[in-house]
Parts: sequence; C-alpha cells; structure tokens
Amino acid sequence: MTARLRAHEPASVGVHGAAPTAGGDGGGPSSVDRIEQLERRYPTEPEFEWLMRRRAAERLNGPYVRPSLNELAGMLREYFRATVDPSCEVLDPHWFVGGASKVQVGFTLEQHDHSTRRLVMRMEPGESLNVTSRTREFELMNALRGTVPVPNAPWVDATGDWFPQPVLITEFCAGVAKPSRSASGQVTGLGTRFGPDLAADLAPQFMSHLAAIHTFDHSASSLPSFARPHDGAHEAALWQLNRALRVWEEDRDETIPLMEVAARWLRDHVPSVDHVSVVHGDFRSGNFLFDEDSRQITAWLDWERGHLGDRHRDLAWTIQAPFGHYDEEGDYLVCGLVKKREFFDWYTDVSGLSVDEERLRYYTILNCFQIIAALHGTGFQVVKHGKSHQDILLARLKGEVGIIAEDLRRELLEVL
Repeated sequence: MTARLRAHEPASVGVHGAAPTAGGDGGGPSSVDRIEQLERRYPTEPEFEWLMRRRAAERLNGPYVRPSLNELAGMLREYFRATVDPSCEVLDPHWFVGGASKVQVGFTLEQHDHSTRRLVMRMEPGESLNVTSRTREFELMNALRGTVPVPNAPWVDATGDWFPQPVLITEFCAGVAKPSRSASGQVTGLGTRFGPDLAADLAPQFMSHLAAIHTFDHSASSLPSFARPHDGAHEAALWQLNRALRVWEEDRDETIPLMEVAARWLRDHVPSVDHVSVVHGDFRSGNFLFDEDSRQITAWLDWERGHLGDRHRDLAWTIQAPFGHYDEEGDYLVCGLVKKREFFDWYTDVSGLSVDEERLRYYTILNCFQIIAALHGTGFQVVKHGKSHQDILLARLKGEVGIIAEDLRRELLEVL
C-alpha cells in the first residue's frame, strides 16, 4: 500500500514509513539521540511518536507561510485528478473560519458527469497547539457514522504527499456552532449561551451522543492507527500521561513548580480502565453543529484528539469551567446545556456506565496538565517561531492558563 491513500482506503500504524529524525527541544533543533531518549522515557502510541518526529522536523523549516486559496485549489485539483477522476475541477474555494489551529477550506468538487459535491479540506499549518493525526480523524469518522452524526470523510492524505501537511477531506455539513444571534464575544465553545429553550432541545442529544460514543463496539471496527489498551490494565492512562509529559518536556521554556508537583502525582497514581471506550477527546460545545430551525445536532467535529481509552477522560474534559457558564439561578451549566449536578446522573442513565470519582479526579488533573502544556508550552513555541497563521488567537488562548492553573492547584490540594 502506498502512502497516497485513495478514497475509503484505510491507513495503518506504520503506513507512514520512516519518521523524520531531526527535531525540536523547546523549539530548537535536537539530535536523533534526544528524540529516541524521549520516546524511551515517555512510551506511547506509534502514531503519536511518528507525529512528534514529523513535528520536530517541521520546526527546522522556518516560519510558516500559509498557501493562498489559489495554491490550495491547485493542490486539490491535482490530488483529485490523480486519485479520483482526471477531469475533476475544484470550484469556489473559500476559507472557513473557526478552530484555534487548523487551515480549513471549503470548495465544490465537479466530476466529468458534472455532478458536484461540497467538501471541506482540513490541514494543520506549520504547527498547531496539539500534535494530532488526520488519519485518526478519518478512521473515527468512518467508524462512528450511523452511531452519531459525523461528516462523511471519503479521503485522507495521511502523509502530506499532495499537500504541505497531511489533509483530511470531508463532506460539508450544514449548521452553526453557536446561536447566530449570540453576542458574547467569546471564542466559539467557551461559555456559549444557548438559552433555556434551545438548551432544552440540544441537551438530550448531547448526552445521548456522548453515551453512544462511549458504548460503541470499537472491536468490530477497523481502526489500524489506534493502539488498543486492555480492560483492567493501566495503558489507557499511561499513554495519555506520557503524551502530555513528552509535549511538556519538549516545549516548556521554564520550570513551573505546580507542573512538577502535578507530574509526580500523575505518575504515582495511574489508574486502570474498567471499560475501554472510544474517547472523543474534545467533546464540548463549539465542536458540534446544529440546525437552528429543527434544533437538531447535525455533526460532531474535531475528532483529532480521539483515542481508545477511559471514558472518564471525556467526562472530566466536558465539565471544565471555561466551556460552560452559570445560569440566572446560579447553577453551573456544563457546556451551557446541562446542570452539573444532573450531568453524571443523566450520563449513567443513558449510557449504563458508572462514574468513578477517583478516575474522574485523575483525568481532571491530567486534563489541566495537558491544557497548560499545550497553551503555555506548545502555544508559546508556535507563536515564537511563527509556525501558524493564527498567532493572535493562540496568544489570546494563553490567557486561559491562569484559570486552568488555579483549577489544577485546587485539585492537587484535595489529593496531596
């Protein structure tokens, strides 16, 4: 199998071939020995290790220059003519806004019979906040179709043979991520206010989709780029912890005592997993689209942090304070939709899965650690070295670090 993946052709662990070997340590060059040392110290999944090597090589390429729309349209045309239809044409290319770190282009694909499809191209710039895999998004979207609403994902260029970076191409899904009349000024997904009536319609869908993802039978699906942890073992948490520790080790530009304390506690308390689930990784408002007339969720997006692991990782992520807000009665609304005191009861009723307080706390602390590593570590390196077209937004998001650090401090006080 070649690295140039055809429509519906699955990627696999190892399909990328030899990984790049030059890279960054705190944003600067490092040796092959250094990279191998980090891989031995923080073992995780092969797909992630390949991505980290690719990122390390990319950091040697200088500041990022975003391709123009015409350039990307030309790349898309060449890709489709080589892999789908020699007479394909790419029409009406246009930028899509939204997302903290991706290049997204909408366009129409016209084939020889004049049939058309509205599509979306999704690609990282030179570097983004999180090291993520288009291959994994491709596999998860295709696996979960029919279980939860997701965009149809026909194509992936897993290794960036046709584009500057790996690319996922999906069908266009109609909908909005927040009410069109919203005037909060917040980044989409942070404190979104749906209002009581709309929230009452969206909340049951939100909860049922979360339960459907966590109870999905992934053993029957082809997910070749995913390592599969074992029920009752510690791999699920350990792989995610090592991923966060590896990123922090490479990207930090200072020692933060709070992070050192958190890392030590996380290493000493790695939990087992009682039920291996598909974990979305970023399940929250802002990452689903809905139709304002029917009030139906039309698509779940941003599967880039998806993995097989512990459902408590999603639960702890979804309830984080920045994603929700307080209602007029003073009750905190998870993602602006569900009262927090009802969230877990609703989840257990719909999913049939329990919520373990110790595992929830572990992933709450790990999530805080991961966010700080991404915003304070990687975000700083991305902006410093000019590796993204959204440096202003990334710098703004770094302002969330103080809030997350205080959450981390409070959580650690409860367990130390």
